[in-house]
Amino acid sequence: MLELKNIRKTFNAGTINEKVALNNLSLKIEEGDFVTVIGGNGAGKSTMLNAIAGVWSVDSGQIFVDDRDVTRLPEHKRAAFLGRVFQDPMTGTAGTMEIQENLALAKRRGKRRLLGPGIRKQEKEEYRELLKILGLGLENRMTSRVGLLSGGQRQAITLLMATLQRPKLLLLDEHTAALDPKTAAKVLDITNAIVERDHLSALMVTHNMKDAIQMGNRLIMMHEGRIIYDVSGEEKKRLTVADLLEKFEQVSGSEFANDRMMLT
Repeated sequence: MLELKNIRKTFNAGTINEKVALNNLSLKIEEGDFVTVIGGNGAGKSTMLNAIAGVWSVDSGQIFVDDRDVTRLPEHKRAAFLGRVFQDPMTGTAGTMEIQENLALAKRRGKRRLLGPGIRKQEKEEYRELLKILGLGLENRMTSRVGLLSGGQRQAITLLMATLQRPKLLLLDEHTAALDPKTAAKVLDITNAIVERDHLSALMVTHNMKDAIQMGNRLIMMHEGRIIYDVSGEEKKRLTVADLLEKFEQVSGSEFANDRMMLT
């Protein structure tokens, strides 16, 4: 479903601020895989997701989604088959629009948009059923402006929007980092339910090692723009946070440096 071949990305090349963000990164994800990604500060986690989404072009290498070479495809065209949820709950929704209007926009992503009726009655029923899955009572507030919702509610709406068209790949960029622990746990439960229901392939960057172990069927650890540890199946299920810290020191030769991960 996703293949990265020898991806390189350097910021501020040739200057004193030069930073190699991705260093010959290669990764292959099969259809139906739910992969969690962890790593220290500046490991290249978000850069990798941005490269897949087409936010910026890579210096070299190739990116394939469902056997299609998308390396030079612009971001707006990749959005037709990629779903994404960002760290900031305010990023994925239009705050001045109603809940049902946000969902309608997501429903039409990647399609031709013509003049015609707004949100049809059948659509509203579809959105009402989808919102019930969240268990947040939002199915009774479909005409409420999204800007009036809490961060957790907005992130749950963003999840629905990102998966409404059943994307070939779902990108989750620390999508619970800005939420309180109780709300974060709720959003993770919703994430898991949607991924399993629609049999989605997903890539989730997280700062929480415990979540990285519990979620998905595969875990990768990044350091200095490359993958230094890749584990799946029963071996992943047996992991502990202490195991991950020890493994990081073994393969990187340095201590894990990420305050948020250590605190969680």
